[in-house]
Amino acid sequence: MLVVYSSSSDEEGDSSVNTRSQEDGENAYPDKKRPKIEQLSTKTKLPVPHCVLNMFPEELDPQTEDSSLHGGRIRSFKHEQGNWVTYVYLPYNPEEEFTDLLDEFVSLAKCHGIDLRPQEEFHLSLSQTVVLRYHWIQPFTQNLKASLVHCRRFMCSAERLKVYCNAEKTRTFIGVEVSTGNNELLDLIKVVDKTMADFGLNTFYKDPSFHVSLAWCIGDLKAQINGFLKELQSIMDKQEDGPCTLNLNCVELRCRTGNKVFCFPLSPEK
Repeated sequence: MLVVYSSSSDEEGDSSVNTRSQEDGENAYPDKKRPKIEQLSTKTKLPVPHCVLNMFPEELDPQTEDSSLHGGRIRSFKHEQGNWVTYVYLPYNPEEEFTDLLDEFVSLAKCHGIDLRPQEEFHLSLSQTVVLRYHWIQPFTQNLKASLVHCRRFMCSAERLKVYCNAEKTRTFIGVEVSTGNNELLDLIKVVDKTMADFGLNTFYKDPSFHVSLAWCIGDLKAQINGFLKELQSIMDKQEDGPCTLNLNCVELRCRTGNKVFCFPLSPEK
């Protein structure tokens, strides 16, 4: 059960209303016995239990709406108490040399007047970003786990760059599009979509372009980045050890909801 605690402004509001009521009462009964007005006792705000704080860390943080704290990123969903932003994905753990590649991307983009920022973590999305209510999290993840029981591990790779923009046109991404493993990814999408549909949530895109996002910038700059995409691809293709290819060893699927991450290992190949 959630307990809503009154704020200090609410308490002050109660006190001022009571004072005005008392003054109005004195003027309303100048010659008659004034009705007894009981003074409201001062309310003491109870501390929020730690167990509640741990359950809803994001909802109780008033700074989460400040886009300056997130690199200027704007929320796709209105921040509401009890809503948990959720998506399903395959993780990608790059080699250390991958950082050097992204630094070259950032430098080239800067020459074209674009403030490009590397991703903090890398993954391949298997769902749209949706919102779960807190009490949905456990049945949602259990449903997904049961649906994935027969899904097997596989490999996929990506080497060609492509520019993407989110639906709200608030951010543009440079991603590497998957070239092998598409059929296995589509099979996973069917499983994830079934869980989404069971909870009345949006399913994945009809004609998905599976990719791993490498870097992003604020706004819809798709046309500008496409203008020097060949230069970026040249950086990918001319690495010291040969053309850069992202190889994803898809051994587990993950679901991030709020600040929680659930892992679902895929079955070993026969």
